[in-house]
Amino acid sequence: MSVFSTTLPAPRQPPRVLRRAAAAAGLLVFTAVLALSPAAGQERSVPRTFADLADKVLPAVVNITAVRTGGDDSARPNLPQLPEDSPFGDMLRRFWDQQQPNRAQRQPARALGSGFVIDAGGYIATNNHVVNEADEITVTLNDGRQFKAKLVGSDRTTDLALLKLEGAGQLPAVRFGDSAKTRVGDWVMAVGNPFNLGGTVTVGVLSARNRDLRSGPYDDYLQIDAPINRGNSGGPLFNMEGDVIGINTAIYSTSGGNIGIGFAIPSTIASQVLDQLRAGGKVERGWLGVFVQPMNEDLAKATGLDRPRGALIAQVQDDSPAAKAGLKAGEVVLAVDGKAVEQSRDLARHIADIKPGSTAKLTIWRDEKEAAVSVTLQELRSDQARRSEPPRGERSAREPLFGFALADLNDDTREAFRIPRAVDGVLVARVWPGSPADEQGLQAGDVIVAIGGEAVARTTEATKKLDAAKTEKRPAVLLISRQGVTRFVVLKAGQG
Repeated sequence: MSVFSTTLPAPRQPPRVLRRAAAAAGLLVFTAVLALSPAAGQERSVPRTFADLADKVLPAVVNITAVRTGGDDSARPNLPQLPEDSPFGDMLRRFWDQQQPNRAQRQPARALGSGFVIDAGGYIATNNHVVNEADEITVTLNDGRQFKAKLVGSDRTTDLALLKLEGAGQLPAVRFGDSAKTRVGDWVMAVGNPFNLGGTVTVGVLSARNRDLRSGPYDDYLQIDAPINRGNSGGPLFNMEGDVIGINTAIYSTSGGNIGIGFAIPSTIASQVLDQLRAGGKVERGWLGVFVQPMNEDLAKATGLDRPRGALIAQVQDDSPAAKAGLKAGEVVLAVDGKAVEQSRDLARHIADIKPGSTAKLTIWRDEKEAAVSVTLQELRSDQARRSEPPRGERSAREPLFGFALADLNDDTREAFRIPRAVDGVLVARVWPGSPADEQGLQAGDVIVAIGGEAVARTTEATKKLDAAKTEKRPAVLLISRQGVTRFVVLKAGQG
């Protein structure tokens, strides 16, 4: 048996987050750790033994083998990287398989992972990447019995899946606890199937909360130091009461093995997703229809906020719930139904938790004061399930005007930079390296739609507003459009 895995570089960090297995084969394998914590008020001295807890939870933890019989794409050589919509990619793959007719057939893709029984009737929770696109799923119980499993439903966004066993009788099950009540430093126990070794117990502490691995819009991982490795994916993370507070999902590693940094999906997220999968085989999420960006000190000052908080609306999508409710770019969402939005990613989570068709009450920052807006949410479609933060893009760009040159939009400049007719404003023609504009991520080809909340259509207008900002030593707040997505950029006065 082989366990496939791949590594993804973590932003600005030397180690790597081990996430998905053989993307070409379609079977993904994670390794992660789950966090456990004692109840509030309980003495947190070092336990003399974890044996009683292990005896209690081990019977509910299972091993999972998922097989995709269509062959292993990893058997192919390194084919040229072509655009996703290129017809030549499939042609090259077919050519290779025709030249090696037996090789791909001899090596089915196989993923090994873990799971746990959440209902005595045979429902099992695991990671989506463990069973993704599998033709056959086999579950091995702690007592050694094996059963074929049916996939009830899965959710790629949170990397969760629900399986069902038939004919296994009543099974020992564990229950979900409240991961929100765990504290950094609480003891945790991870149980799983590392390297296909079977029920393995490791212990550690909850190292941190709210980790964003940039794997999706709802990232909110628990970080733990209980050792986990390949094959732990989908296994449970217990607190000292034996309640599941997380699901093993990823490790942070320089070598592919455990270095004491693991991540688990919190039970507050997992339990809700699994309930929906059990009820209807899919997850329904609310959709607002905005692109947002994080607040910083400059944006907070520019909008009149006391400190950086909330989610700054950079763009409102046409015909979206946000557009129908009158939300506009430049406004800041501070809360959803009374739940604070401290960071921009909080907005996506709060909205996703609301049933489509329901009305959400948003607290927004508009014209330097709070206002309440009611929005009737729609259902998030798969093509809309993307990060709501517009991409910063590559940095390219000293001179006057904060370090960039402007040009009017005309037929020639539109063609040169592929600017759609629907976009109006002033073109950023050049950005000088090391300038304030470069430091804020401005690029040649960006279109300045507005400055200080006022639309600009000619370079003379834009130049006048930028010069005024520099003379008055105040920030220039630019709304720029890049590849159909708008975002705000603040250029500090007195620079450039």
